[in-house]
Amino acid sequence: MTFSENISDFIIPFIITAVLVSGLCGGYDIYEIFCEGAGEGIKITLKILPSIIGLMVAVNMMRTCGMIELLGSFLAPMLKAVGLSKELLPLVLLRPVSGSASLGITADILNSCGADSHAGRLASVIMGSTETVFYTIALFYGSAGIKDSGKTALGGMLGNLTGIFCSIIFCRLFFGT
Repeated sequence: MTFSENISDFIIPFIITAVLVSGLCGGYDIYEIFCEGAGEGIKITLKILPSIIGLMVAVNMMRTCGMIELLGSFLAPMLKAVGLSKELLPLVLLRPVSGSASLGITADILNSCGADSHAGRLASVIMGSTETVFYTIALFYGSAGIKDSGKTALGGMLGNLTGIFCSIIFCRLFFGT
């Protein structure tokens, strides 16, 4: 085993032990604090569950009905002009909504096109350069009870577009594709 594998096996137990020892030395009722935190976690989960379910249903409906493939066929010339292949459109569209769906699409791209292909490299860089904006907004704003998320969504989507265009530039500069 390497040094980093040994550290990764012990880091979480070390952190848990450090928190427990710190709490005991500080005279806190650790069990009571844990139970309060767990209760809060369950309340927050129940509060944001409808938003998460709605997002997942929307993603599955878009994939199942073929809307993404139809949109890809329609936008293919414009995508090619900016350096995106047709295979990457589902990733670009679903990444702001669902991390698991975009991860599945990336796996499909890597399996069908290859990891060293233009689409495979660009999909990998896009996955690392973008965020699940709407999922994150639903999660954090839903738990905080915030209703107005328009400016946050706009900023997040601008950040994703920046990540996508920088990914295209990066792949052209470093991979020549």
